Amino acid sequence: MKYLFGNILIFFMVASVVAQNNTSYWQQKVDYKMEIDMDVETYQYKGKQELVYTNNSPDVLNRVFYHLYFNAFQPGSEMDIRSRTIPDPDSRVGDRISKLSPSEIGYIKPTLLTQDGQTVNYEVVGTVLEVELNTPIKPGESTTFNMEWDAQVPVQIRRSGRNNAEGVALSMTQWYPKIAEYDFQGWHADPYIGREFHSVWGDYDVKITIDAAYTIGGTGYLENPEEVGHGYGPKGLKNMKPVNGKYSWHFKAPNVHDFTWAADDNYVHDKYEGPNGVTLHFFYKDDPKIQENWKNLQPKTAELLKYFNEHIGEYPYKQYSVIQGGDGGMEYAMCTLITGERKFESLVGVTAHELAHTWFQFLLATNESKHEWMDEGFTSYISAAAMNEVMNQKSPNPFSGSYRGYQFMAKSGQEQPLTTHADRYATNRSYGINAYSKGAVFLAQLGYVIGEENLSKTLHKYFDDWAFKHPTPNDFIRVAEKVSGFELDWYLTDFAQTTNTIDYGIKGVESVGNTTTITLERIGLMPMPIDLFVTYEDGTEEYFYIPLQMARAEKPNPYPNMKYRVLPDWAWAYPTYQFEITDGKKVKSMKIDASNRMADLNPQNNTWGVE
Repeated sequence: MKYLFGNILIFFMVASVVAQNNTSYWQQKVDYKMEIDMDVETYQYKGKQELVYTNNSPDVLNRVFYHLYFNAFQPGSEMDIRSRTIPDPDSRVGDRISKLSPSEIGYIKPTLLTQDGQTVNYEVVGTVLEVELNTPIKPGESTTFNMEWDAQVPVQIRRSGRNNAEGVALSMTQWYPKIAEYDFQGWHADPYIGREFHSVWGDYDVKITIDAAYTIGGTGYLENPEEVGHGYGPKGLKNMKPVNGKYSWHFKAPNVHDFTWAADDNYVHDKYEGPNGVTLHFFYKDDPKIQENWKNLQPKTAELLKYFNEHIGEYPYKQYSVIQGGDGGMEYAMCTLITGERKFESLVGVTAHELAHTWFQFLLATNESKHEWMDEGFTSYISAAAMNEVMNQKSPNPFSGSYRGYQFMAKSGQEQPLTTHADRYATNRSYGINAYSKGAVFLAQLGYVIGEENLSKTLHKYFDDWAFKHPTPNDFIRVAEKVSGFELDWYLTDFAQTTNTIDYGIKGVESVGNTTTITLERIGLMPMPIDLFVTYEDGTEEYFYIPLQMARAEKPNPYPNMKYRVLPDWAWAYPTYQFEITDGKKVKSMKIDASNRMADLNPQNNTWGVE
């Protein structure tokens, strides 16, 4: 019997180790070498790719998937059909894909694929390439895929494409066969329907051969400025003569999860020295109507970079490019594409937002399909704060627009939880408000819960701990817990995983002799701690703080110049809460959350004695 017991004990010990290993952190690695030759007359190109894929997972991989994003821009694609059937289609897409001619569509057509020199079977399924491996990739092993493909750049419709509305020739985003991410949740081979991306970290070595008149800006460091010129290299550098009318641009990008470029034969290329030795590159059309704004944008971009360095963490590369192109504003590795014919404040605003994405989409890189609010929302939060400072807007609550957007959706009856897959929202409006507005409120309101200083520390530690690691919502909230000492599972659960709403009110105020009894009530399902500001008839003020019992902590006093009183905890299940003011002072007025950082859906019942 003792031997049986011993064997059972050993089994459970081994099982425990395996279970722990399966939940420990790991990520895959990719290294790309690519060459393409672009024909600027037909917008077609041929590509070659060598991809070294390293399986750092505990799993044996029997197949892999690639994204073929350009295939979305064909009549009958999932992007086309979804755009024509959703109640509120993106105006940039509408029914445009359905009307593309064969010379206007986009495509990526693999013509050869091998694994370690051996041909493998594959099937193109819309925007995804399904590959059955001849040799499974075991944990810890690497394999080399070689692919050749033919491609055509679509007419610019959404993010990618040729000849955008402002006349930029090539916005080359998601232009190559990109292997899908495999992580602790398995493969993320999502079709390209409407939303954004999730990719694997690695090193890129890319050569682009294109007509010599075209200037390229994008991801990575240019390795041959003396050959191509076009504003790269030291001032006065004379470029070499092109070969057959073309230059071959050679870029390297270390430890990125994407590679993007744009090209035009009428780009102005300016360089501006930013903080910490980062060279900022600006590419925009040689158009007198926009030149002044683009020149003035350059020092503002440097200020924004400095702000994000200080408030999140230091940008780790030595170049960043702001490029006129695309269909609005979209972030990529070491660069962004934005439309450039804007008023100055709009130009700075879109740059602030897309540059801020560098931290939340590019360096932290949450899965945007599953946790789009952690990217768009956190970016909206920090870019609003940055604009408030850099543009000297002096708003007491730079996130008020996000609060209004969220409150509108929460009252509409059409809200879906933040756990909704980005492509599964019933409407584009509900996606936009959730991802951008509610995501920003999640962060701003967390500052109300744990204190602004703790929120600032949380953002810094989140970046320090999780840069280059694809964090999840739980990873973020655990950082906030460790920094603040709060228990915050309830906050993540209610605000992100349900559509529960916040509604607290002042139910009654009763004075008898020297005692005033105040009764508060919880009407909504979501719990919150309460800040109550009281003004007395003698003109003095007092701040009462009612901690939430399940949070198991108290935030620091956010108003050190005001009299501050911490009351006993309020347990969520109790719908009402009473306390007494016994010093004989008469209450003139009171308000729940004078900071307006709590996303209360009915602020009308938050005040008493105020007309």
